[in-house]
Amino acid sequence: MYSFSRENTGLLAKWWRNVDKQILFLFVFLLFLGLFFSFSSTTSVISEKMNKQTYFFFIKHLSFVSISLFLIVAISIQEKNKLTKFLIYLFAFSLILLFLTLIAGVEVKGSKRWLSVPFFSVNFQPIELVKPLFIIFIVRIIVLDEKTNIYRKYLNSFFVLLLIIVILANQPDIGQTLLLTSAWITIIFAAGFNMFVLFLLSLIFLSIIFLLIFLIPEKFGYIFLRIKSFIDPKAGDNFQTEKALEAIKQGGLTGQGMGEGILKDEVPEAHTDYIIAVITEEFGALFVLFIVMIFLFIGYKVLNKVFLEKDEFIKLALVGLISLLIIQTLIHIGVNTRLLPTTGMTLPFLSYGGSSLIGSSIIAGIILNFTRKDSTGYLEND
Repeated sequence: MYSFSRENTGLLAKWWRNVDKQILFLFVFLLFLGLFFSFSSTTSVISEKMNKQTYFFFIKHLSFVSISLFLIVAISIQEKNKLTKFLIYLFAFSLILLFLTLIAGVEVKGSKRWLSVPFFSVNFQPIELVKPLFIIFIVRIIVLDEKTNIYRKYLNSFFVLLLIIVILANQPDIGQTLLLTSAWITIIFAAGFNMFVLFLLSLIFLSIIFLLIFLIPEKFGYIFLRIKSFIDPKAGDNFQTEKALEAIKQGGLTGQGMGEGILKDEVPEAHTDYIIAVITEEFGALFVLFIVMIFLFIGYKVLNKVFLEKDEFIKLALVGLISLLIIQTLIHIGVNTRLLPTTGMTLPFLSYGGSSLIGSSIIAGIILNFTRKDSTGYLEND
């Protein structure tokens, strides 16, 4: 029988002794919770509508959960410096994939965000791979060379962000644009960037968005329509959002029971963009509060590591990675409860979708790697 005792100096045993087991358990718990909701929300009714066999989506989700578990362990078990170098190179490759969406992307509902994976009959969304790698790359820029002027570092990191934004704007994908921009702002704020300058940059960024909406309406006009329909529900198509709100109201505090919800049968994207509404309808607002508390507790655990950490690179990387998870979660909940305009944002670990699961698992793997006892500056190596 395999032993995880201190006498065992094997890679897996050492990883188990040093990994933060609370964070690991919560990530794995969220993955299996998502699998359970996939079973509940991707019913045979949906499969029949798409001419798929019963529980086709659940079986497919199970395969992605298996891949995600492998990625979490495989990434978190690596030596930190080697992993960082590999992720930097992988970021360059991910940018190429993201650019290819503009040339050979699969168009779905007017957006070219996916690439078809040969021989597997699945589509992959490159931005989900880009997000965690983007965090690692810009943090590397900020902390790499101490002799370089700090504002020049911020400017270089902004140019990387701008490159991604240009590609996303042409897909188009405003939701991921806002998410990456928010994560970038969080990182440079944590790095000590001047708040007044940061405020001015935010105003400039918002001004550019509104300028693009009016100057190129054929490309960015949909943003204006979504904002307009958000402000005035009668001004646009709010079918999915209205159904989600209705489902949340029907669910109340304790829900109507597993399988008793109807949102998953009425809204095409219920198992992805509106999964939190499906959960509320069937299991209640109290269960959703429990899920939110899990994400917040993970954030608390990671930030606690940040405050104790001595390595500036690890500190900023952890801040950026956890901000991706928390901000994406808040955006998803905000859209479902109509506190934010529709963006098409999945809920990390819980929404159906291979790209989203893999992207979330890469984030989880890096977080677990950087919070390991033998990866940090404040705890002893075994």
